[in-house]
Parts: sequence; structure tokens; C-alpha cells
Amino acid sequence: MTQDSSHPAPTGRPHRVVVIVDENSNPFELGCATEVFGLRRPELGRDLYDFRLCSPEPETLMRDGFFTLTGVAGLGAAESADTLIVPNRPDVDVPRRPAVLDAVRRAHARGARLVGFCSGAFTLAEAGVLDGRRATAHWQWADAFRARFPAVRLEEDVLFVDDGDVLTAAGSAAALDLGLHIVRRDHGAEVANSVSRRLVFAAHRDGGQRQFIERPVPDVPNESLASVLAWAQERLDAPLTVAALAARASVSPATLHRRFRAQLGTTPLAWLTRERLALACRLIERGEARFEVVARHSGLGTAANLRALMRRETGLAPSAYRRRFGPEAATGTTPAGRSPGP
Repeated sequence: MTQDSSHPAPTGRPHRVVVIVDENSNPFELGCATEVFGLRRPELGRDLYDFRLCSPEPETLMRDGFFTLTGVAGLGAAESADTLIVPNRPDVDVPRRPAVLDAVRRAHARGARLVGFCSGAFTLAEAGVLDGRRATAHWQWADAFRARFPAVRLEEDVLFVDDGDVLTAAGSAAALDLGLHIVRRDHGAEVANSVSRRLVFAAHRDGGQRQFIERPVPDVPNESLASVLAWAQERLDAPLTVAALAARASVSPATLHRRFRAQLGTTPLAWLTRERLALACRLIERGEARFEVVARHSGLGTAANLRALMRRETGLAPSAYRRRFGPEAATGTTPAGRSPGP
């Protein structure tokens, strides 16, 4: 990551997330945004975001005429967004409204964070804010996207791309992955885990995972990785190896690799590293200040390895992460109360 994707809001108010809903928008991605950013969080003792919907018209016919959305703010609400989620629609060949594209350009010019779920990447690209930048889109539309927007560096086989102040998710379920990634950037791993538990959704699927996995649902129940994953998560501080995981699953290492690729879209070693890093982040957030201890208890080995992995995956050194998300940070604040990352 070359830029920090956490965006502070002006002091005195919560970080404002605004979703633009346009004609033929997809209701699922709208629901994802509402679930992640719009719900009250009594279990946390505070609300994470100020969430609003807006539309260029008083009545918006949603995808395929399923229902009509009314009673939301006008497009002017986008002018106050700290994070602006742009419309996504299945009719990717139909140009977006000039008023919507202008709102996206103005938000980008004043430094708002822009987010596109699924075909929302087309909206961002049409507004011209993706030229020369990394982005992703649903695999089904990758060829059409590349043909229309050759200046965009499309990464077609990943779940989401965080390019600092512009973030894109590949498809419907990946909107939840990207939403939780944003919460993790803004509020830390513990808060993101709390949100994911309420969603009953995986807390962390890395953006680099493949969009299309060979078998999303195992054909044979006893081939599920659930039991071996749970076993490993309880032993992250131990010297776990791929061979140990394979032995626990009663399969060969080669078979385990195939199952990880098929069911999770990643490798056993990459999964272990991400789980250990997530644990390290939680330990820091809970107040452990000795980075050698954090590294040892999370299975990352040394403080040097911890620093390298945290910088690579979060864009922050452990000390900067502790200042932003640890007990030293002001309690009960939103991202506005935390210092920006490097």
C-alpha cells in the first residue's frame, strides 16, 4: 500500500459515509454498506460512522424494478462525505448520470475516500479517478472494463483492491470483505472482529485472494477445513507447519494445499500468516506494548518479522498501530480522533 486508506473526519463529528444510489442500482451491495457502516453498535458503546443514503432523484427504481427507493437525501449529501460509496449497476454499458460523475469528481478533489463495490468500478473509471491506478471489478466484466478503461491497472483475479483513497471490490460478497477491511483500517482488528461476528461473516479474507474458487461449498462434508482451521487458531503461538496441519486433517500436504486453494482461495502458509498477524494486532490493541512478546504469542517469531509484516499488510509500524488503536488512543472517538498513518 502506497497510501493510508484511513480517512479522518473533521474534528467534532463522526466519519461520514455516504452511499449514492442511482437508477438500477443493486440492492445487495446497498445492504452490505448499510450492514457494515449504517447500524448502531451498542455492543461497542459507540457508533462507528455517520451513515447516509442519497440519490439524484426523489424516487429511484432499483435493479430490474424490484422496488422503488424513496425518502433519501438528494445528491447534495455527497458533498459532506468523508467516504463516498458510488453506484453499482448491472448495466455497465449505460453511461452514468453526469450529475453523479460530477459528485464523484468533486469528492475526490477535496480528498474524500472513494469506494466502488462490484460494477461501481465502472462509475469510478467513468469519472476519471482511476486512471493510472489499481482497481478490480467482477471477473464477468473484466474484459469489458479493460476495453473501455485501458488507463486503469485492472487486477481481475482478487477480491478487492485498496489503493489508498480509492478502493474497489470485485463482486457482491466481496463488498462485505472490503467493508470489513475499511472498518479494520479505521478502527482496528478488535472492532472489525466485533462487526464481523454480528454479520456472522469471516472476519478477514485478504484482498489478494482469488475471486473465483473452485469449490465454494465442499462436495463432501468431511473435506471441510473448518475443524483444522479452528484447531490451528487455538495454537497460533505454536510452531505450526503445513505438515502439521495436514497431519491434523489426516491428508497429505499436497492434498491440503489443494483443499485450501479450492475452499479458501489461498495457501495454508498464507492463511497462517494472516491469522497470526490478526492476532498480533489484537494483542497490541489490548495493551501489550512489548513487541517481542506480541511476536512470540502470535507465532510471528521476532519483533523484526512483526514489523515487516505489519508494514506490508497494514501500512503501519507496530508503534504507529499502537498509537492509533491501542489503549493510548482516546476512547470513544471515531477515526477523527486518531492520528493519520504514515
